[in-house]
Amino acid sequence: MNRLKIVIITGYAGSGKSTAVSVFEDAGFYCVDNMPVALLENFLQLSTESSLDATGFAFVMDLREKGFLTLYPEIFESIKKQKYDLKVLFLEAEDEIILQRYSQTRRHHPLSRGRSLLEAVGMEREQLKNMRKTADRVIDTSRYNVHDLRAVIRDIAQKNETFLPMKIDVLSFGFKYGVPFEADLIMDVRFLPSPHFETTLKVLDGTAEAIKNYVLDREETRIFLKKYLDLIDYLIPLYQKEGKSYLTLAVGCTGGRHRSVVIACYVFEHLKRPDLQVTITHRNIEQ
Repeated sequence: MNRLKIVIITGYAGSGKSTAVSVFEDAGFYCVDNMPVALLENFLQLSTESSLDATGFAFVMDLREKGFLTLYPEIFESIKKQKYDLKVLFLEAEDEIILQRYSQTRRHHPLSRGRSLLEAVGMEREQLKNMRKTADRVIDTSRYNVHDLRAVIRDIAQKNETFLPMKIDVLSFGFKYGVPFEADLIMDVRFLPSPHFETTLKVLDGTAEAIKNYVLDREETRIFLKKYLDLIDYLIPLYQKEGKSYLTLAVGCTGGRHRSVVIACYVFEHLKRPDLQVTITHRNIEQ
């Protein structure tokens, strides 16, 4: 029986813990930021009893909790003896980088009360030195931007767990009703001949065979689809590598009933595979 995975994300303030826990959340972990260590065992017991559907658990724990340093050794050891696989991921960064990040965000350091920021950073480093020594993995984030860090954390999670597939929504729409604000990529297919001007086809929508044949049985459509699908196939792995979990591909024509529906359906069928979770929405097909 596989032991349920628990990742404790800890380390210095300003080292990227919030970014790290968001990646684990995308991976299907149940995540809690600033989890009190004294409540950890009870929380895990309640979660197990309620059959919480999660890949594992990821908790951010650090010096924001005053009793953390005195309580965590005994509690972590107790959990490891149970049915859990507990690992500690420690994030750090150089003092200069942490000071720079705090200057940009203007947040308060958890140990800064009555002290300068530099003094607080030094105190935190001293208080966490033993935890750093015993951590399962230490990552220096000094030279990482947010995308680099997400990629590193994603690699760590992938070694032990299966990431949830990227969620892609293929959306057809009509430009006359406005551009969808949620779209990541918009393709305008108004260059294709419109069935709207054919008397027998006007009353149908893009799910009808007659409309599909009208749009797809054209040389310009075939050439366009090959180039467009090649572009999508090229971009999706790059978005996945960046750690993007959701992607909306919008296809628009004038009214959103004919051409965009046909092309969106074609793209949807092309993308249906195990590593992607694909849905399709026809926003304006009834208008």
